[in-house]
Amino acid sequence: EALVPFLANTTQMAWKLMDDEKKILLEGAQGTMLDIDHGTYPYVTSSSTISAGACTGLGVNPKDIGKVTGIVKAYCTRVGNGPFPSEDHGEIGERLRKQGHEFGTTTGRPRRCGWFDAVACRYASRLNGCDDLSIMKLDVLDGFDEVQVCVAYEVNGEVIDYMPLDLENVKPIYKTFPGWDKTEGVRRFEDLPATAQEYLRAIEELTQTKIGMISTSPDRNDTILL
Repeated sequence: EALVPFLANTTQMAWKLMDDEKKILLEGAQGTMLDIDHGTYPYVTSSSTISAGACTGLGVNPKDIGKVTGIVKAYCTRVGNGPFPSEDHGEIGERLRKQGHEFGTTTGRPRRCGWFDAVACRYASRLNGCDDLSIMKLDVLDGFDEVQVCVAYEVNGEVIDYMPLDLENVKPIYKTFPGWDKTEGVRRFEDLPATAQEYLRAIEELTQTKIGMISTSPDRNDTILL
């Protein structure tokens, strides 16, 4: 009874808004690699987490989807079990965890952390049809002498640049970039340290997806729009 006043035919609501040329923002929950069909099965959730899931979940058709923005951190994290090729089990992972406050909001459980995985991101971008990427928490990498990006995997002695069916036994292959002192609070791309700019341009090239937004602190005003 308490919920009845809030029930509505949301598909019809969405259709009417689109017919009236209104803007609709759909936000996906959980990450692409947790998708039940295309993620790291069996370490996945119970539903479709990719952009196509918006169609089945809301009742809009693929032609209704306009711009798709991929939300990624400047490094990688994972919650719970499952393969994580670029995870760092040592000092770097712990530093990312502390600087990025990577702990569960309600549980306080520490998240697993590691370097940016361009192979996984390129896969996710293609799967979702991303028009651009929003890079979050760039400032967490401030102060590192070097930063790394996973650019390929080694599987049974073979180097591949795509997502294999089984991630359990892959070895990450890294490209190293010079670090930078501070990006925190920067609001213009040209004001970022040159090495940070180089890092971001490399991500664009490696993921084959342009960057449309960069966050440089928890303050929403510390956002660079490209």
